[in-house]
Amino acid sequence: MLLFIGMAVVLCLLGYGIGYTVSPEGGGNLGLFIAVTIWLVLSAMSVFGGGSLILKLSNARPVTPDLHPQLVNVVEEMKIAAGLDATPKIYIIDERAPNAFATGLRPEDSSIVVTAGLLSRLNRDELQGVIAHEMSHIVNRDVQFITVAGIMLGSIALLSQVFLRGMWLSPGSATRRYRPKSSKVGPQGHAAIVLFTVLLAILGPLFARLFYFALSRKREYLADASATRLTRYPEGLASALEKISAESIPLEAANQMNAPMFIVNPFTGKEGMSLSGLASTHPPIHERIEILRAMTQGADFTSYQRAFSKMKGKPTMIIPTSGLRKDKPAAIREPHPDVVKEQTKKAEVRDVMDLMRAVNGYAFLICACGLKIKVPPGFDQPAIACPRCNRENTIPRAQVSDVAEAAAVIGAMVGSLAAGKSGGEPPVATETAPKGDYGREAPPLEYRRRTDGWESFACSCGKHIQLSPAFSSHQVTCRNCGRIILVDA
Repeated sequence: MLLFIGMAVVLCLLGYGIGYTVSPEGGGNLGLFIAVTIWLVLSAMSVFGGGSLILKLSNARPVTPDLHPQLVNVVEEMKIAAGLDATPKIYIIDERAPNAFATGLRPEDSSIVVTAGLLSRLNRDELQGVIAHEMSHIVNRDVQFITVAGIMLGSIALLSQVFLRGMWLSPGSATRRYRPKSSKVGPQGHAAIVLFTVLLAILGPLFARLFYFALSRKREYLADASATRLTRYPEGLASALEKISAESIPLEAANQMNAPMFIVNPFTGKEGMSLSGLASTHPPIHERIEILRAMTQGADFTSYQRAFSKMKGKPTMIIPTSGLRKDKPAAIREPHPDVVKEQTKKAEVRDVMDLMRAVNGYAFLICACGLKIKVPPGFDQPAIACPRCNRENTIPRAQVSDVAEAAAVIGAMVGSLAAGKSGGEPPVATETAPKGDYGREAPPLEYRRRTDGWESFACSCGKHIQLSPAFSSHQVTCRNCGRIILVDA
């Protein structure tokens, strides 16, 4: 609240001062009106299209359960743990640099965005820690805070730049051209107001930005604390931050608008991750990791506050008093049994590239010789020759299985008995949906996997479906026609 009140005062004073400098007779009120209008327009743009604009500028694409079921499962777990009514939308950026952020002014309209490099680099516990951190930003309304404060800060910076550039291009205009002929403040008062406006235009955005960054760093600490309460495993987030900070691959999707939202500052180099500065939106990574690994007694707010004060060397409060009063002890759980061993660098790069191709619509065919063929989305030929054995390969289609046929017959018979239709010939399994329209009521299809890697096949409606290495379910639903497809591993 102090930040918003302070920024509002700076914005109003700056608008009034610029208007008075340009036209002492009534210009102050006009400048104030223009300043508030600019802020309202930018706020409206953010409310009605800010989230989608950030997603578009970040080149984010939606994630489906068949594309990465583990990610979808972890997001749903953290949504339940956080007590949200709606599951945030999930997006992926096809880049090798590991990172993630959350966006959305309201929890019901929120989205979580991860990079392909993050999914290939982290194990399940580490991925859960990152998702819990971003989910905490949504629950704590940090995304809303960053968006609203950023808009107000941008409005102040815009007014300051326009005023200072005008002063630079027309030097002396404020003191000579606009000298008041009849003013209650007099020439000296007018000069004092002009000087105050110039200083406010220079120093106002600077101090507002520093205050904004300071609170942003505090909210990052709070999101880490909240994430440990959701996962009950501080080491997962600590290990994830360690891996993300160790990467030096640049994130091309990062820009000035979304940079403060990432879990790790994307503009800081590998060496700069450990540096602390007033002009940083994120706390030093080594401090965040040290605090998390010092939480040996529990995964609650009290344990995080104790570890934070120990790291700082003084009793600095980072958790609100209300949060500590309502806090309950939470024991640290054991590592997840599905955590896999570390992959080699070559395997990580291969997995990232395959995931990026899957996001962009590639089809993965497994030839009889064992070669994995990656077919681009624009390929319109009915078959493609294997470059190793020259065998013709077509995208396999899911077929109606015998089990599905029998289940459909039994279901029809039970339905007839329940409806009181006795006698006559037994019903035959038929497509309940019209020809060419395969919906949920049609008998399920079946597809038998050939490998445990990326695979693609076609539904009866012609829609290509991709199965990732992390796919562990026994069925998938076609997003085009809604038909259920049984997957036999």
